[in-house]
Amino acid sequence: MSKNRISINSIKKIGKRNILMGTLILTLAGFITRVIGFFYKIFLSKIMGAEWLGIYQLVFPVYGIAFTIYATGIQTSISRLVAAEMGKRNHKNISKILKIGMLLSVSIASFLSLLLYKFSDAVAYHFLLEPRSASSLRILSAVFPFCAVTSSINGYYYGLKKAGVPASTQLVEQIIRVIVVYIAAYTIGNENQKVTCEMAVLGLVIGEMISGLYNFVSLFITKPPKKMLYPEPDRYAKADKSKTILKNLLVLSIPLSTNRLLINILHSIESVLIPAMLRRSGLSTEQALSTYGTLTGMSMPFIMFPTALINALAVLLLPTVSEAQAMENEYLIGKTSSVSIKYSFLIGILSTGVFLIFGENLGLSVFNNKESGRYLITLAWLCPLIYLTTTLGSIINGLGKAHITFINSVTGTLIKIALTVILVPKQGINGYLIALLLGQLIVTFMDSYFIIRNVRLQFDAVNSLLKPGIIVAMAGFLIKSIYEYFYKITQIHQTVFLLSFCLMFCVICTILFVITRTISKTDFR
Repeated sequence: MSKNRISINSIKKIGKRNILMGTLILTLAGFITRVIGFFYKIFLSKIMGAEWLGIYQLVFPVYGIAFTIYATGIQTSISRLVAAEMGKRNHKNISKILKIGMLLSVSIASFLSLLLYKFSDAVAYHFLLEPRSASSLRILSAVFPFCAVTSSINGYYYGLKKAGVPASTQLVEQIIRVIVVYIAAYTIGNENQKVTCEMAVLGLVIGEMISGLYNFVSLFITKPPKKMLYPEPDRYAKADKSKTILKNLLVLSIPLSTNRLLINILHSIESVLIPAMLRRSGLSTEQALSTYGTLTGMSMPFIMFPTALINALAVLLLPTVSEAQAMENEYLIGKTSSVSIKYSFLIGILSTGVFLIFGENLGLSVFNNKESGRYLITLAWLCPLIYLTTTLGSIINGLGKAHITFINSVTGTLIKIALTVILVPKQGINGYLIALLLGQLIVTFMDSYFIIRNVRLQFDAVNSLLKPGIIVAMAGFLIKSIYEYFYKITQIHQTVFLLSFCLMFCVICTILFVITRTISKTDFR
């Protein structure tokens, strides 16, 4: 009886308050961050041009690989271990988990900083196939230790399902980055695009440095009382030795970091291959980098914009599923997973509608680039797949099956790389768009297959797929007709007018979701 009572209280506490409120906090911060970042990308595209924007984008594969080595696995391990200790009502190990995890992460990050600074020319020439990116890599190398601090502390708070500090850290980093680059761009002018590219990387570094320091200080300022942070502690629980905690961190983080490292290397190869294969299709180096910059720096930010909500949900899903698994609460795992999958579909279908209806106009009005609008229409079909895969991956990792997400991701990426090599030289950028769609479809199918076989889902296809699809199609046809009519007679600025209609479309669809009970209060009970 007592065990059942604890399970019911856990469902209400975790499923309703922590997941919902944590997701809302991270979503709000993510939304504001993405709005700032979105207009920042528009700003960069105008002062750097498509070619140097493409070179700027090439820096991020290196950033991603390094981050995977020193942060990804350790952050997830801290989150899982803290969540597990919370589930067992043992607060004695939690602070030690954070300290040891942070020390490990910062040590690895510092070593990688020195390596990248010393071998930046070799990395730029042999790996990125673009020597002009070397100076940006040297600037980037300084940021790793600060990112390590931030990721460790964020993992700690995600494990506690306390989203306030990670959310505010996102905002601090983005705001500082934009301010630095904005001031620098208008100080030096846009005559030298190489210097502007380097200043954009410097803005990233300074933003991460300040947000890392802010995060570290917040750890002491915002520390809540123990009774509030660790409800109903078990007085008989024992503190583990530092060696035991380090061993647990390594056991969890090494396989995950190794898996993510290979995936990131494959993604980086994919990113580097795109300009190289475009050159084989007949484009010059400048044209290939411009096309790559248009796709990754203009079109993809639109597609990834709604992931503010999905990423917030996924980050909080992992510790929730881990905690539920520690309590052997299969009902909570199934309920949480079902609701998360449903809303991933809703957001994905709604986003697909926006980009199919307004994609071409968005590319023209926001970036003054017809190609970016054309890419948006094709990439629109990726939205449900990308958003769903993010959620499914978090559930699988929460169940302790990180090797499954690894196998599925590697398979999808290898297929994308193979198709890129085969299709892009013959069909240009359209070949890569086909590769992207097929690769993502395969990963989504494989993740879904595992979840269906291992989690007791309460999935409602009518409210998750059928109703949203019909509502989005009908509302889209109506809103598009109204937009085209008023566009001919209005004097409002085109971008403002278009974004207003995009927002109107989302609001109308959401209201219809509520009216038709596609969205229901029972989802959060």
